[in-house]
Amino acid sequence: MRLAKASAVAGAAALLISAMTALPAAQAQQDADKKVAGGGITVKGWQGRVDTGNRQGLTINDSKLAPEGTAWRLMTGAAALYWSPANAGKGDFSVKATFTEPKQSYNHPHPYGVFIGGKGLDTETPQALYCAAYRNGNYIVRGFSGGKVFQVVGKPVPNDAVKKAESPEAQVVQDVSMSVRGDKVECTINGTSVWSAAKADVTGDGKLESTDGVTGIRVSHNSDALVTNFAVGK
Repeated sequence: MRLAKASAVAGAAALLISAMTALPAAQAQQDADKKVAGGGITVKGWQGRVDTGNRQGLTINDSKLAPEGTAWRLMTGAAALYWSPANAGKGDFSVKATFTEPKQSYNHPHPYGVFIGGKGLDTETPQALYCAAYRNGNYIVRGFSGGKVFQVVGKPVPNDAVKKAESPEAQVVQDVSMSVRGDKVECTINGTSVWSAAKADVTGDGKLESTDGVTGIRVSHNSDALVTNFAVGK
């Protein structure tokens, strides 16, 4: 009886220690959305919208998209979509951008990328499909439909094409592109295709209405990067 009781106590203690050990790691993954000083969008013709329900209740004016030399400085509080209505894609097209992240501000990476199929972006029910790269060599493909997230490559997946920063202080540069060609939708990172699918896989109920629509930039929360070479073409 004493042995059984001692084993139960030891087991409970082990579980408690395990939970306490895991807690800081879990909390670290939930870094609070920061407010960027001097926020707002000053790139001509561009606008943006943060994700609904961000934890600190921040707006797009608590992030920054501003000209910096020949680039744009993109610093975010909450995760957001950025776009210009002039950058629409229809039929066969592509959208691309280069993201230069000088260092990692937190203990886990935050992704940058581009999106297609944008509609209702300034409403509570936006739609868009995006591909984004992380500085640890992973990428994701996700979307919004009626304001709700839908998963394509929902969890970060490693790919040799996605560059890895050598250290948290090291700079990393990612070229991210999405294209639509015939029935094929594709994401290319640093010149290599990392994902592709048929249009039917990303359109329909709970997904995009169409791959046609506004294109733009997708960025996670608490990010800081220079954006260059944004372009929409055939």
